[in-house]
Amino acid sequence: MDPGAVRRRLSGALDGRDRGFTLIELMVVTLVIVVLAGIVLAQYGNTVTRSKEAVLAEDLFQMRKAIDEYYADKNKYPPSLDALVAERYIREIPVDPFTSSADTWQTETAEPDPRNPGAEIGIGDVKSGAQQTALDGTPYSEW
Repeated sequence: MDPGAVRRRLSGALDGRDRGFTLIELMVVTLVIVVLAGIVLAQYGNTVTRSKEAVLAEDLFQMRKAIDEYYADKNKYPPSLDALVAERYIREIPVDPFTSSADTWQTETAEPDPRNPGAEIGIGDVKSGAQQTALDGTPYSEW
């Protein structure tokens, strides 16, 4: 190839038509990136909330199971959540994933047992103290 042909070929590639992107092209690419980032952030937020909901459901299940086991063993309900820890039905009171505290659990008093009217009334159920609403629309305090 002669040097003139190489020069013509190179100068044709750099004659002003292929030097960069237009403003519209840059704006379209930026818009696509922003839309994709928004979708990813929304999905990430839902994933974090779903994982906290799973932890809350498991904590409630384990505490309710411990309350039932306490009642089955002692024929009375525990006077507090701390009694479940003291009697080793659970290792510790779990932290509510939505309030980030172990002190916000809401306890409900058990119904008096007609078969055992002399038994002291204790905790029959436990619920979250969170004021938020779950992804399915139900308040966490009703779980």
